[in-house]
Amino acid sequence: MHGMLATSPDHTIKEGARTRGGFRMVGRKTAGRRTAGGRTAGRKPARAEDGTDRLRRGFGWLAALGVILVLAGLVGLVYTGVATLTSMLLFGWLLLIGGVVGLLHALQARGTSFFWLGAVVAALNLAAGVVILKMPQVAAEALTMFAALLFLTGGVFRLAGSLVVRGPQFGWTLLQGAFGLLLGILVLVSWPSSSQYVIGTFFSLALLFDGLGLIATGYGGRRVVGMVSGASGDKHVQPE
Repeated sequence: MHGMLATSPDHTIKEGARTRGGFRMVGRKTAGRRTAGGRTAGRKPARAEDGTDRLRRGFGWLAALGVILVLAGLVGLVYTGVATLTSMLLFGWLLLIGGVVGLLHALQARGTSFFWLGAVVAALNLAAGVVILKMPQVAAEALTMFAALLFLTGGVFRLAGSLVVRGPQFGWTLLQGAFGLLLGILVLVSWPSSSQYVIGTFFSLALLFDGLGLIATGYGGRRVVGMVSGASGDKHVQPE
């Protein structure tokens, strides 16, 4: 009994020391975790800010490209003859580049059934590109005639379809058919002089509307990124 009583205080003191040491070790580990957590929490907003800044810059460049396209479209609407010539030259170079790339693909596919088809399509693209670059005015006249025929056939089919079907969009379909038919007739009546401004006008309008779409996308994207980054910043704020 005396031995048990003699050893029990020492055992109690050792257990208490171990317990206190254990508490200290746990406390240190917990503090280390808190410190690591604090560093991690401090890094995440920085990375998020870098990502949002990149997104904002990307949407800003997109809007800037839209502004350039809008300005080019407006200039093209003023100088339709220059726009027609530019669009023809651009179309010719695109056909040439497409023909060269198609020919390289066809050569890589030698010994297969795709070779002859790819070679013929590439040769046609190359020939069309050369003809357009050498005679852009004649190419513009041919494309204007083709566009007028498309307007005429599209208008006739829309008119006939709207009169036969008489669906819920009867009025809009009838109006579109009449507009396409009238536009095709006007282009054909003034052909070939209409080839000097028809292609350029369509090309400039395409640039204008594409630019407006890019501006809207860039501005809307910057607003969405700002709203999302603001909401995520509020979530990361922790009370001390």
